[in-house]
Amino acid sequence: MFAARAAEAPPTPARLEPVVTGLESPWAMAFLPTGRLLISERPGRLHVAAPGGKPGPALQGVPAVDAGGQGGLLDLVLDREFAQNRRLFFCFSEAAADGKTNGTALASARLSEDETRLEQVRVIFRQQPKLASRLHFGCRIVESRQGLLYLTLGERFHAMDQAQRLDNHLGKILRLRKDGSVPPDNPFVGRADALPEIWSYGHRNPQGATLDDADRLWVHEHGPQGGDELNLIQPGRNYGWPVITYGENYGGGKIGEGITEKPGMEQPLLHWTPSIAPSGLALLRSARYGADWQGSFFIGSLKFRHLERVKLDPRTLKVQARGPALPDVGRLRDVREGPDGLLYLLTENPGQVLRLRPAAEPESR
Repeated sequence: MFAARAAEAPPTPARLEPVVTGLESPWAMAFLPTGRLLISERPGRLHVAAPGGKPGPALQGVPAVDAGGQGGLLDLVLDREFAQNRRLFFCFSEAAADGKTNGTALASARLSEDETRLEQVRVIFRQQPKLASRLHFGCRIVESRQGLLYLTLGERFHAMDQAQRLDNHLGKILRLRKDGSVPPDNPFVGRADALPEIWSYGHRNPQGATLDDADRLWVHEHGPQGGDELNLIQPGRNYGWPVITYGENYGGGKIGEGITEKPGMEQPLLHWTPSIAPSGLALLRSARYGADWQGSFFIGSLKFRHLERVKLDPRTLKVQARGPALPDVGRLRDVREGPDGLLYLLTENPGQVLRLRPAAEPESR
């Protein structure tokens, strides 16, 4: 386990190119087979955009989103078989019927052939219990090679102690089939005191998730004041929040007993103290930026407005390099590797998609 800012990585010469501009509070992006991008905006809109232009009209068919605070229309991913079935998955903050509480929901839909609307929209999961909160929705989605969905869920801030209980969805990572049903090999299947969809627990507000080449799930999450974490997620494990943490309460003061370790609770592979406020997580597989960057994790920093790089030894998982790879980009909400092997960055304000091009390559036309 390593503290923040150790073994800082030198920046690699690269430059940013605008790809899509004119977005409002964008949260996530996906690459369509046509070469266009599908982008979510937190107020509750989905857009298709061609590189080099503005977003198209908002797609029809998006369900009602309870936007406000940290809530809204959040992550989206394309089905691995999108080219055949045109299916996608997205998560959002959904109001309860009482109009006073809300929670994270996961939906599936089909993108129409003309890319103007969502069809066959179906909510396949709803977080329980719903709470009166505008905070900590989590909401990153990853599809495994086996066609199963991982969904990260925040503990909604005021209910942080519930992250240690297995009878609710607060502060959990779930593993689901694409219809919302539970895989029979989930770790808590058959336990009367646990919800069977839970994959891991003891999380605070995970807003970055990706898979490595071995199909292992990596997740980072926001700590409080300090203690942002990067974790390799193992089924059934307890990641400690709020019993153990490297952070403290906002304004100072210990959380709980103020401890950082406890038997039966996982240690992060690394933590950022002070916090960088991480959002978005990509594992770079291409060699477009050279061998030094290949195999690194790239993470957006909302707080420091930079692109963070972390490289681990693949055998020992010890940190080889870490630190800002690209400073002063803006509040980075999402980071993805594109089909061209380049990194794409989504910034909140101004709302835009940026492409990171190696300085040695000519500008695209």
